[in-house]
Amino acid sequence: MSTPKATDLGGRALDLVMGIVEAPINGFERLMGRKRMPYLFLAPNLILFGIFTFLPIAIAVGYAFTGGTGLFVSERPFVGFDNFRQLLQCEDYLRPGSCRESLFWTAVWNTLWFVGFNVAATLLVALVTALILNRAIAARGFFRAMFFYPVLLSPVVIGLIWKWFLDRNGLLNAFLQMLGVPPEIFLLDVGWSRFFVVVVSVWFHMGFYTLILLAGLQAIPKDLYEAASIDAASPRRTLLRITLPLLGPNLLVVLILLMIRSVQIFDEAWVLTNGGGPGTANSFIVQYIYQMAFGSDLRLFGLASAASVLMGLVLLALTLIQLRLGRKMES
Repeated sequence: MSTPKATDLGGRALDLVMGIVEAPINGFERLMGRKRMPYLFLAPNLILFGIFTFLPIAIAVGYAFTGGTGLFVSERPFVGFDNFRQLLQCEDYLRPGSCRESLFWTAVWNTLWFVGFNVAATLLVALVTALILNRAIAARGFFRAMFFYPVLLSPVVIGLIWKWFLDRNGLLNAFLQMLGVPPEIFLLDVGWSRFFVVVVSVWFHMGFYTLILLAGLQAIPKDLYEAASIDAASPRRTLLRITLPLLGPNLLVVLILLMIRSVQIFDEAWVLTNGGGPGTANSFIVQYIYQMAFGSDLRLFGLASAASVLMGLVLLALTLIQLRLGRKMES
């Protein structure tokens, strides 16, 4: 039990520390004025954000208008929109082989395919999981933690784990052999490899989106469900008339975040499929950018930067759509 004397000493020490901290802050406040003080606290984050976000974006945009193989901008000739023309020059966009940059358009169509299946599957799995975890089930906290745990792992670790699991001598084939089924080389088959790229992505990311949907479910007033129960509404009707409409803003956020994340797929797919194999079946846009800039001896930074600018514009459009739809739903 603390004595009054010890309490007084602790209080004086705290006052002394606070006085030391407040002295420079008060000085800056007198110098800058109260209205400008928020910028002082924001400055360190804005500086770091500018160095590691805005500066790389500006450099990438600059490189997109240059050619050659030099590393520094001073060593690279200005070529205007030639890199963009090279990427977009195509006789038939539905046939990547007819395009000047066939690898780019193969990556575009692979990415669109992945976005469609991954967004639908992840959204459905995350929604069902959130609905289950929102119910009063045994060990609910444990299951919530387990579903979220994969999000904390590195994408490279995820890719290596699943690669070991799907290997010819891996755990899945060992289980199939126990059932009398011959082993399958899953990652060397186009259909199976694409299927498991989606499966791995869903398993990896669904915990994060489940958390967002679960927060939305817990924000729905319980009185509405009690009123529906009194009116003898079926679970299906309650889901369609109460849960999903009120969960709309969260579903919109999850949808847009999922689309943005799916467009940026790279790490786990690269590790899992040995660089986008078999062939170019799992080659995506970010992989194309990486290969053009760092994966070949040519070092085509201009072409890679142009592709990254185009992808950035698509992501910006998705973000603006999210903001616009979000405002409409709130109004």
